[in-house]
Amino acid sequence: MSTQQRVKIIILSDGTGETATSLVRAAMAQFADKDIYFTRYKNIREKEQILAIFEENSLHHHLVAHTIVSSELRGYILELSRKYKVKCVDLIGPMLSSLSTAFKIEPDNKPGKLHEVNAEYFKRVSAVEFTVNHDDGQNYQNLHEADVILVGVSRTSKTPLSLYLSLEGLKVINIPLIKGMKLPELLHQVDQRKIFALTIDPEALHQIRTNRLSRLGVSSDSDQYANMNLVVEEIEWANSLFKENKRWPVFNVTNKALEETASEIIKLINQRKVNRFIKNDS
Repeated sequence: MSTQQRVKIIILSDGTGETATSLVRAAMAQFADKDIYFTRYKNIREKEQILAIFEENSLHHHLVAHTIVSSELRGYILELSRKYKVKCVDLIGPMLSSLSTAFKIEPDNKPGKLHEVNAEYFKRVSAVEFTVNHDDGQNYQNLHEADVILVGVSRTSKTPLSLYLSLEGLKVINIPLIKGMKLPELLHQVDQRKIFALTIDPEALHQIRTNRLSRLGVSSDSDQYANMNLVVEEIEWANSLFKENKRWPVFNVTNKALEETASEIIKLINQRKVNRFIKNDS
């Protein structure tokens, strides 16, 4: 391939530059016989940065493509592209103008917002994957990696609550409490502030378990899982365990929506963060 076929493009971005690069690559796919070479500059915030880039590179490149949101910097890039006689493509300005007209408001012009959105998205995806892989006591050896550890007897909404919290970007492990079985030793070795206990009124738990057995075609009369006396004993045992571990906040999930319990847990987590900040700042 001859050097004349190589297209050299400067990418300017106030974020990572990935959006601009992807858009240019998508367009270049229509020119299969051309070789493309990128020089990418990220986190552009000042005119001085842009001027230095043009002075050093404009003579050796065919095109400048950018996703700069600042109208002032976009104008400066256009000015320099004319001065240095290099073609310039504004990949985001026209869209911002059109949306501004449609919404009748000015854009925020805050650099790097797309990267922030992407980072938050991938954080949530990672949290969901972690939570699914650690459901119902699976892989509890990774307790130290969790943001939240839920403990409770069977049918106290541990799994759905775990998944709901993971959608907020929290890595969650839930561990079932089984009367007569010792807790994992690791549970006492992790930061106890990560652990949140779930309890429920015996009557409500009895009804939930009875309904579950009915859906499975199993008679509740023949299964100790839904035996009322044993349910009461199980709840009393779990509650006494929670009293022994006073650092575990206890949430009663009886007749509560997942959103309500999740909101209470997130509120407590955020309050602890504020308290630690105040303590460290004082």
